[in-house]
Amino acid sequence: MNSSRYQDRYDAGRALAERLGAWRGRADVLVLALPRGGVPVGFEVARSLGVPLDIFLVRKLGMPGDEEVALGAIAAGGVRVLDQELIEQCGIGPEALARLTEREEREIARRNRLYRGERPAPDAHGRTVILVDDGLATGATMRAAVEALRKEAPALIIVGVPVAAKETCEALRDEVDDIICARTPEPFWAVGDWYQDFEQTSDEEVQQLLQRAAQEHVGAHSQGALGHESL
Repeated sequence: MNSSRYQDRYDAGRALAERLGAWRGRADVLVLALPRGGVPVGFEVARSLGVPLDIFLVRKLGMPGDEEVALGAIAAGGVRVLDQELIEQCGIGPEALARLTEREEREIARRNRLYRGERPAPDAHGRTVILVDDGLATGATMRAAVEALRKEAPALIIVGVPVAAKETCEALRDEVDDIICARTPEPFWAVGDWYQDFEQTSDEEVQQLLQRAAQEHVGAHSQGALGHESL
């Protein structure tokens, strides 16, 4: 396993970017990363492709007592994707589910204020959007993101992840225009197993990466414009 693990999320992002090279330099492309862990990955992808980076807020609904088990996920705009079979198996009632949903809605609102401030969300209408995360296990979080993003009428939705459970990758394939899962190891246990460093990404790191990505993208376009003027 060790020989095939990524060093960290940045290493994973660079590897994923190699698989997404067909979208490099296209003016209609937008990379949207799922915070927090997807942002370092998305930063490297956006930097390599020469396209803008932003975030797409979505939250997993973790099972009480075992947060890593996803009962579903929610995204901005009131989208909620649920694993009804698992919810019934775990005996999670409507009131408990409502409390979980309300808690994660508050967290989405907090992160939106923290990461974006007064900056408006990017307009995805008619654009090619690459949704990026650090990996896919059950896929619940990404499904919520895809469903919410579809309401914004992008031209294409592409999912890109460095590592995924093979069955999850295949199940999502019919729901998007394309999906790139750089590695689908078997057996697959958890996303973190495929990283040497899987420390939690902090809010501060997310803020810094978004600022750096914006500055680098503006700088690159300014240089390109100056180059054209000198011709």
